[in-house]
Amino acid sequence: MEALLMSTQKQLAVTDKLYRNRYKVDEDSHLWIKDPKMCLKCPFDFACVRVCPTDVYKWEENMITITYDACVECGACRIACYDIGWKNPKGGFGISYKYG
Repeated sequence: MEALLMSTQKQLAVTDKLYRNRYKVDEDSHLWIKDPKMCLKCPFDFACVRVCPTDVYKWEENMITITYDACVECGACRIACYDIGWKNPKGGFGISYKYG
């Protein structure tokens, strides 16, 4: 049974695997931009937009928008940009991975 599960997982696309995750979304975001003005002259060429595997960050109408409810809490955005504020979601909230 486990071998069947493993072979099925290898055939799934990343988006299909992300769909299997479960999110319990808090009303308060665990992500924020510390200084939104910095985004206008971003020295990192919008690295947060490029490194996020779930497209949490988008450059729209001269500002970064954050769709925090899609966050998989990988921390890539924190490494890409020091202007991103990040904290762990409150207890019981955030992502639950179905298959590790």
